[in-house]
Amino acid sequence: MTSTPHLMLSSALDEETARSELYGLLALLYYAPPTPELMTQLRAAATEAPAAGAFLEEPWRALVGVARAMNEQDIQSEYNALFGGIGKPEVYLYGSHFLSGFLNEKPLARLRTELAQLGLARDEHMSETEDHFAYLCEVMRYLIAGDDVAVANLTRQRDFFSAHIQPWVLMMCDDIQKHPKAQFYAALAELTRAFMGVEAQGFDMLA
Repeated sequence: MTSTPHLMLSSALDEETARSELYGLLALLYYAPPTPELMTQLRAAATEAPAAGAFLEEPWRALVGVARAMNEQDIQSEYNALFGGIGKPEVYLYGSHFLSGFLNEKPLARLRTELAQLGLARDEHMSETEDHFAYLCEVMRYLIAGDDVAVANLTRQRDFFSAHIQPWVLMMCDDIQKHPKAQFYAALAELTRAFMGVEAQGFDMLA
């Protein structure tokens, strides 16, 4: 997964950098419980919007507030309660589950085909399948910040987002937020919901 992003974001950062940073943060927080280093950065983060537009400011402030109020052990326990455990998790983070009702189905196969076309492949050390939300955030981060302009451009971002994230991400957020044990991840889901709304609106303007 991505390295720890810089969370002390300011208006001096351009919008694309801020988008990339936020996708990187989402990837880290959905893939595994936050490390002590990441928690330290999150608790110290400024609470202005981490991306252009005040629409994200309130959910960002709420997430930082919950991070400051909870300890690492409680957040790790919450992550395990929602997304971990043996067998069926209480909340799924996989696109195939929401799009087909099953894991490792046709949506995952279509995703793998597109990733191959983009020249991307899953790291062999990554235990999750490519339709895990954290992995998809990493792909979006690459499509924003990558050096190959033939791949890393707004058209590719829009097409990937529309095909592989937008159809199901709000259902995932709903499942997280209605879970009785969700506190930190309920706040993260609200930030995710708001950010996905900003992304969808921005991509609609390209059409």
